[in-house]
Amino acid sequence: MRMKTLSMKRMLKAQSLKLMALLAFFLISFNTTAQDAESQDFEGASCTSIMVGKDASADGSVMTSHTCDSWYRTWVRWEKAQEHEKNAMQKIYRGSMHTQDPYDSKGLEEVGEIPQESHTYAYLNTAYPCLNEKQLAIGETTFSGPDTLVNPEGMFMIEELERVVLQRCDNARDAIKLIDELTKEYGYGDGGECITIADPNEVWCLEIMGEGKKKKGAIWAAQRVPDGEVSVSANIPRIKYLNREDPDNFMCSDNIEKVAKKHGLWDGEGEFIWYKVFGNDYSNGKNFREREWFILNSLAPSLGLSMEDDDLPFSVKPEEKVDVRKVMELLRSTYEGTELDMTRNLKMVNRKGDTIVSPIANPWMGGNDIATYNFIAPGIVESQRTVSVSWCSYSFVAQLRSWMPDEIGGILWYGVENPGQSPRIPIFTGSTQLPSCFDECGHGNFNEETILWRYRKANKLAQLQWGNTKKTMIDNILRYEEKAMKEIPSLEKEVMALLEEGKKEEAQKLMNRYTADFEAATAQTWKEMEQSFWERFWVNF
Repeated sequence: MRMKTLSMKRMLKAQSLKLMALLAFFLISFNTTAQDAESQDFEGASCTSIMVGKDASADGSVMTSHTCDSWYRTWVRWEKAQEHEKNAMQKIYRGSMHTQDPYDSKGLEEVGEIPQESHTYAYLNTAYPCLNEKQLAIGETTFSGPDTLVNPEGMFMIEELERVVLQRCDNARDAIKLIDELTKEYGYGDGGECITIADPNEVWCLEIMGEGKKKKGAIWAAQRVPDGEVSVSANIPRIKYLNREDPDNFMCSDNIEKVAKKHGLWDGEGEFIWYKVFGNDYSNGKNFREREWFILNSLAPSLGLSMEDDDLPFSVKPEEKVDVRKVMELLRSTYEGTELDMTRNLKMVNRKGDTIVSPIANPWMGGNDIATYNFIAPGIVESQRTVSVSWCSYSFVAQLRSWMPDEIGGILWYGVENPGQSPRIPIFTGSTQLPSCFDECGHGNFNEETILWRYRKANKLAQLQWGNTKKTMIDNILRYEEKAMKEIPSLEKEVMALLEEGKKEEAQKLMNRYTADFEAATAQTWKEMEQSFWERFWVNF
């Protein structure tokens, strides 16, 4: 009996040591993710936004989206609508995207102030503020642009422009006009940015840069996505021609050609093509790379769009109407099953003698992993910048519906961490409060109670044996998508009934509670997956 007990203890100790070793490997792998990403050819290639016009969507909603593909803060808070005194001023900041919580002022810099409006709308305060109570939503991608156009003295970074716009505007066109006014008056200090601005009726792609050092204004162009089409922005200027004779579909600053000539970006003689004049090195002279091509080609395959094309259309008419779940699916994309699939050549022979893709292959391999595989077998893995990436902080799909009251018409389908692995939590435009797990950023410290870590642990573990864990994780993602689609119509009816009765506060509580309950349910499922993945390690998954 004593020998049996000792044997059991030795076995448990061995298993414990094995788990500790695996945990160490997991942590090392996780801690090098950001550095690995930088070692790939993706510097500046962060964030993706898909835009859907109302006649291209399955239900008539307008959509925009954003994958925040960098290590920005993950705390989120609803900021209340406010009334302001006459002559009040509004402070403008830099450094807000790396704070640990709403009260963290470390690294926060006040750069100026502007006259305050008498009334400001409630808005959702994400790293890049994204939604307000009037169903105005904003996505973002960075394309950098020419360095010579950056004016470090400009007051507004793009995230602060988004914040002020959401506080003051209730539609996309007014938002664009306000951005023009603010940058003329106070200056634009950021690099090249695209923001995708949507309301319940239309969605626009606005691309903006500075005028150059010590120049207060900005140059910008905005193109409307046709109602029946879908567009995508992924770190490259996408606008081709500026049609000032068509104000319904184009808006732009009046200084574009002048600035381009001054900085030697255009000779004033040849054809003025926006994306070529203000492009970046990453674009290789085009208005697209893999992500843009994959998404547009997925939606309109009969067009025969090719990576060899000189450029891609700004938008396409999808061959099937696009619902919100399709946009979620596209944001999960890793090019699986295509020639761009990073895992397709990482193969092994299983116990049955079949040649299969190795279970340890995953589409989010970092630079060190790829370098190791290519050392063993040169050229076996070709690095790709997939739509979904492991260094994503958060992402969303904003669904905006004109036929519903603003309080319930807008839904932000929000997720943290890798878009290819995490569930989507519905947040409503009429909500006023989020669960406490949203109160603190998870990047700086390990904290299981933060929204980020409630999903990250299972996600990172799953990547170690993606071939064996993928089905479980994707099945759960789809299960919760289906759950939301079945439950929310009833919630909408209940909320609208309360609003008609003048019970706005009760309606708000109902929406707050649904978001909290939904998040708690998904977090519990991801906790259970995490535990099941750990339990599999004793048999090496």
